[in-house]
Amino acid sequence: MSDLLAAALAHAGRGWHVFPLRPNDKRPAFPDHTADDCAGRDPRCRAGHLGWEQRATTDPDRIRRAWSSRPYGIGIACGPSGLVVVDLDVPKRPDDTPPPEWAGVCDGWDVFATLAARHGTPINPLDGFGLDAPPRTGVDATYTVGTGSGGTHLYYRHPVAGPALRNTTGDRGGLGWKVDTRAHGGYVVAAGSTVAGYPYSVALDVDPAPLPGWLAGLLTPAPRPARPAAAVTLPAERHGRYVAAAIRRQVARLTAAPDGQRNHALFTSAVALGQLAAGGALTDDDVTAVLEPAALSIGLPAGEVARTIASGLRVGTRNPRTLGNLGRAA
Repeated sequence: MSDLLAAALAHAGRGWHVFPLRPNDKRPAFPDHTADDCAGRDPRCRAGHLGWEQRATTDPDRIRRAWSSRPYGIGIACGPSGLVVVDLDVPKRPDDTPPPEWAGVCDGWDVFATLAARHGTPINPLDGFGLDAPPRTGVDATYTVGTGSGGTHLYYRHPVAGPALRNTTGDRGGLGWKVDTRAHGGYVVAAGSTVAGYPYSVALDVDPAPLPGWLAGLLTPAPRPARPAAAVTLPAERHGRYVAAAIRRQVARLTAAPDGQRNHALFTSAVALGQLAAGGALTDDDVTAVLEPAALSIGLPAGEVARTIASGLRVGTRNPRTLGNLGRAA
């Protein structure tokens, strides 16, 4: 058994959903196309585009088949795995310096430690790496990975209650300079992989700790005001009733989608209604008006919602459903 296969099975044994990355690379190996370019030729995309998050698995048989064929790197899909991973990066260039609000810090660890101290849970950034430093206090030790670039990944358990947490990026709406997070909709390169020849290695092999409350508070998005679906005017005859039923069916499927599958559900609903729009039964604006509020109500971020609906509409135009064949459509 190869080291990569053994590592992938070990991660899956923890309940973490893994998927193949291109060898020695951070990019997913599958699918080999984006949602915008999905033509349904991939067998797993016949019912709608299936991305890396939906393909991630804990099934040992699937993992053995994949990692026995090529030396794939290992990606961990954070959402399905119930993880929030804090990515503490380091500067890559001499001119990569912190913005004024973080003046004096050296890297992502410094920023994270500063945030923790501000919230009454000081940590020692050297703890857990075999260095001569006093034990950390205030924050439970958690599963930790040293990245190929010299950074650190801290793995935490996603809170059971509350909204699904999403990805954040540095000081662009995130926690701060050189601190990214990955949760629903995000993945990390797992220990055992290499990127550009540099290994990702376990630095502290313990179970992930619960996400600290202060950190969950910073990562929780502000609640959005309820936004009712816009009224779509349809004729009262048979075709209008059919289209209204199709809209209700797609909205119901979207709002019932489980965590980790919501973006995919939005995409497939946008494709289905986009086919009706391409056939003249609706407009693209109608589709957006009914799907956007439903998607926002289940916690999908506005930017992601807009992109996914637009992608679904583009795919839907490839297979229009006209009024004449509505009655035969699934």
